[in-house]
Amino acid sequence: MEQIQHTFERIEKKYVLTEASAARVIDRLLPYMEEDRYGRHTIRNVYYDTPDYALIRHSVQKPVYKEKFRLRGYSSAGDAQVTFAELKKKYKGVVYKRRVAGSAEEIDLLLRGGWLEGEDAQTQREIHWFLNSYRPMPRVFIGYERDAFFGREDPLLRVTFDRHIRWREDRLTLAEGDDGTLVLPDDPIVMEVKIAAAAPLWMARMFSELGVYPTNFSKYGVCYLRHIAPFFLTKERTLTC
Repeated sequence: MEQIQHTFERIEKKYVLTEASAARVIDRLLPYMEEDRYGRHTIRNVYYDTPDYALIRHSVQKPVYKEKFRLRGYSSAGDAQVTFAELKKKYKGVVYKRRVAGSAEEIDLLLRGGWLEGEDAQTQREIHWFLNSYRPMPRVFIGYERDAFFGREDPLLRVTFDRHIRWREDRLTLAEGDDGTLVLPDDPIVMEVKIAAAAPLWMARMFSELGVYPTNFSKYGVCYLRHIAPFFLTKERTLTC
């Protein structure tokens, strides 16, 4: 578990790009940033929510405070690897992420109320509180390929590019492959800039010159609004009539 970051406090800005615009941005980033040692890798997430999707329904209303819980794995599903249980909160634009890491069996123990040796006790208490309060269940799988870059002078400055964002509602486990249906038919690239405070001046100038501007984008939120809400809300209205 060495060198795994477990806590984050940062500002995250998202941008929706085409392949061509992403290539231009990467070309301009390279004098200041370098690709991380993993290269392009697959990220797999299972998002937890209530039976009526209360967490994401609250989140898409853009409240001052919101939170979500997910399991995350990196690389291919069949690889032996660490599984992360992540509690992510956002308050007034600042993202606070706490996570614990373990084998699939250890994370399953955590989800059932157990405790992991060697992992932060406060983070585990927060996860237990969240699970006991909301009683969430696995609701959506979202996977994608990621290229990540970090600053040459400031390693905490990170820029990621996520491609082929896909989802499914069945096989809601990290062990069941990473296939799914594209969340958006035009298959955009989602770039995310992760910074401790303000973006460096060179980056702000570069984005302005390239006509690249931030937007609100949540992978789970877009997935819910486009693919789940139309059917879920229709079903809900039918049941209450």
